[in-house]
Amino acid sequence: MHTRSTSPRRSPHRARVSRTRATARLLAPLLTAAALLVTACSAGGSTTSEGTVNAALAALPRSTPSALAPYYAQRPHWRSCGVSGFQCTTIKAPLDYAEPGSGDVRLAVARKKATGKGKPLGSLLVNPGGPGGSALDYLQQYAGIGYPADVRARYDMAAVDPRGVARSEPVECLDGRRMDAYTQTDLTPDDAKERDALVAADKKYTESCGAHSARLLRHVSTVEAARDMDIVRAVLGDRKLNYVGASYGTFLGATYAGLFPERVGRMVLDGAMDPTLDARRLNLDQTAGFEAAFQAFAKDCVRHADCPIGGKGTTPAQVGGHLRAFFRRLDAHPVSAGDADGRKVGEALATTGVIAAMYDEGTWEQLRGALNSVMKENDGAGLLALSDSYYERDASGRYSNLMAANAAVNCVDLPPAFTGPEEVRKALPQFEKTSPVFGAGLAWASLNCAYWPVRATGAPHRITAGGAAPIVVVGTTRDPATPYRWARSLARQLSSARLLTYVGDGHTAYGRGSACIDTAINTYLLRGTPPAEGKRCS
Repeated sequence: MHTRSTSPRRSPHRARVSRTRATARLLAPLLTAAALLVTACSAGGSTTSEGTVNAALAALPRSTPSALAPYYAQRPHWRSCGVSGFQCTTIKAPLDYAEPGSGDVRLAVARKKATGKGKPLGSLLVNPGGPGGSALDYLQQYAGIGYPADVRARYDMAAVDPRGVARSEPVECLDGRRMDAYTQTDLTPDDAKERDALVAADKKYTESCGAHSARLLRHVSTVEAARDMDIVRAVLGDRKLNYVGASYGTFLGATYAGLFPERVGRMVLDGAMDPTLDARRLNLDQTAGFEAAFQAFAKDCVRHADCPIGGKGTTPAQVGGHLRAFFRRLDAHPVSAGDADGRKVGEALATTGVIAAMYDEGTWEQLRGALNSVMKENDGAGLLALSDSYYERDASGRYSNLMAANAAVNCVDLPPAFTGPEEVRKALPQFEKTSPVFGAGLAWASLNCAYWPVRATGAPHRITAGGAAPIVVVGTTRDPATPYRWARSLARQLSSARLLTYVGDGHTAYGRGSACIDTAINTYLLRGTPPAEGKRCS
């Protein structure tokens, strides 16, 4: 995210990234989503020029350790979720898999039973990405009612909020009022005073996370969340895991496949991430992805009479220059947004609003309207609404725990992209060259993990999942949050992968309007037949 945590996997802009968020219009901003940047692991092992590393994720033993047997043998008590047709339960997983007796973490699980008469295919677990996106919300608001009827007829649609997320012992950091201040922190500091203020804001954020969630922060890694999914699989009564993951959910799914290759059923990884990249490379690639998305938006914008940042014949570079100039004006003079809490739209919130619209080309019209209002009428309400949707802030000033969970997972999965402001300053030319519009903000947004209260436990690695059933990896050629080359890289790593390509714009591809993509994935989920090698759709 451009926001403070970023990454498709990760960070929205700073804690946020990635929102990478997810798949459907419903979760378009996150994701990944969250967000903007992806905060990733730092390098462990040698890295080649193509981004591969020598270290590979090793599969766990096939037999379940006796200390974990009680977790696998749980019998859940299902109850109504309060949403028609859905059942909910809570199960336990070990807080620390290395010491199962040291305490538990409670995981929220939901399902909607298959509705059809055909042969049941078991459960289909879904995850929308983030990290930090609520899988239960995604299930109840979209997947459980919006996935194709044939899929819902044959599968029990299911989800688990990963540890630290939403209903599964959420990581907590700043309250709403303090989050408002944090999201307005200037991410393009012009002098030492503004750099110090940015660093102070990041430190205050991380200190708050450590104070409120000390027990959990060391144990919210993707590896631990993937091991939790295997317990969920067993509790649901499935021999193998059928799974659809989007954005960061692809990293979670691929990690599961690497740990438990023989338990992989039908697995779709849409908007794929590349586990071989370190945090700085992930962030830089994502910066390039958002620039490519903006270029596409700019070309589309100038075709419309209401484009406020360029007319017919204006090049994308010129459109970008106009937007940068406008951001500079907002940096000096924020505009009113009619906000009940008195927030004004400055450069930080405006940039987040624009980035949020890059996740789905269906939002471009809304962005044009928001830019018209703010540039011609000094009304920032439209951009503020886009920014709030990105951060999952409601009208009462409350934030979901998306941003907190996003930062927590990103910062434990990978060493920080930068260890201090001087490293960011030196990297600025490269980021600004990669994206004249977003580069500086995304570089500074990568700094938050430098001050995280616990050390990272992960590092870049390959995932081969030798022996797994066919896995479908989906990549979109102009995906802003998870660049297409990440999908190609993951497909090369996974021994049984089939790459399915969507030639188009937006974050993720399934359920976003391509009949070709949807037919290929539905056929695989229902019949087990993966798409042909090299299949491309538009």
